[in-house]
Amino acid sequence: MARKVNPIQDRARRAALEKAAYLAIYERGYAGVTLADIAAHAGVSRGTLVYHFGSRAGLLAAVMRRFSRTIAVATRRAVRLSDTPEGKLRAYVDNQFYGLVNTRRFYTVSLDFLAAATRDAELMTMQRAFLAESLAVDLELARLAGSAGAEGRARLLRAIVEGLSVRFLADPDPDLGVYRADCMTGLRAVLGWPPDDAGYTDSG
Repeated sequence: MARKVNPIQDRARRAALEKAAYLAIYERGYAGVTLADIAAHAGVSRGTLVYHFGSRAGLLAAVMRRFSRTIAVATRRAVRLSDTPEGKLRAYVDNQFYGLVNTRRFYTVSLDFLAAATRDAELMTMQRAFLAESLAVDLELARLAGSAGAEGRARLLRAIVEGLSVRFLADPDPDLGVYRADCMTGLRAVLGWPPDDAGYTDSG
């Protein structure tokens, strides 16, 4: 008789395995990480990973879907919960640079995935889907300056974030407050807002 699977427990288990895989990718790199590495991180057998995800490719794809979507959803929620345009901009910036460790992990894994996608058509299709999801959030912010030209502004907003993310990864001793302030300055310029004379106060 086949074992009954509890959907809630199964989702929780998959989420835990995806988190372990994410950390393994960060440490080993997308190209170098193996199912054995991920199994060791998760404290499970390789067979458990195959049971849940089918293959290494299936697991890594699930990891990228989860963590890219998590950032997009968290950013969208934070922006929508803010009552003022200034608050929305701050919420957006804070979610692009969310803690030193989290920021370094996320952008390291994301750029590693993008590099792999340049040589893999299937991964690039996935990368474009992630980009479309991010741009949907960017477009919402871009419309704070009006509907006309919003799509162009959204692309520029994303370009600023991605450019700063590369600089952040290359920085041997990054100051999160500085990157948030630089991001805020760039985004305000794209939106056509005047500089913030008070400056960006890092909220942690």
